[in-house]
Amino acid sequence: MVLVCLGLNKGEVMVKHCLFGLRRERLIKAHDSDVACVALSNNGKLLATASTNSMLFRVFATSDGRLLQELGKDSIRAEIYSLCFSSDAKWLAVSTNKGAVHVFSLNMGPRSIGTDGSEQDDGILPDYFSSGRSMAQFRVPEDMQHIVVFGQQKNTVEIIGMNGRFHRCKFDPMRSGEMTQMECHNFFQPDFAVGF
Repeated sequence: MVLVCLGLNKGEVMVKHCLFGLRRERLIKAHDSDVACVALSNNGKLLATASTNSMLFRVFATSDGRLLQELGKDSIRAEIYSLCFSSDAKWLAVSTNKGAVHVFSLNMGPRSIGTDGSEQDDGILPDYFSSGRSMAQFRVPEDMQHIVVFGQQKNTVEIIGMNGRFHRCKFDPMRSGEMTQMECHNFFQPDFAVGF
């Protein structure tokens, strides 16, 4: 099992591995500013972080704290509301106050995470891969908090806003651009009924 919490100092994240009574802790200096959000991949091998200062996201290996990938742009100031890995850890979804939900491709190149949590590297690419642009986007109202998760259907995300609006969207993994809205509901409308 892998647990993650904020460290005592600005920009730090504590990663705790607990397995069969053994405990290992690792402190990762993720950002120079405070950490706004963290997310773990389903298998606990990848950690994504966002700072309070910009739209820069970082992906680390939990096994050794190594930076694997930087996403987004450090020059854009944004408030990050949520981060989420897809179940296969190929995608990272992000919601911000900038009026869009983004999906980034996690391209680790030849570097991969082994079954024991260690990194495998053939030495062709540098230590991490940077990508400033997201693969897919979906527009939402600016300055309204939204939470994004990946749906059960392949290449879908589900977005819920503080305004009660729910969106289910699909993205094309082969072509970047706007996501296609598949479904939209407003849970705060009086005529909305949930069946049990």
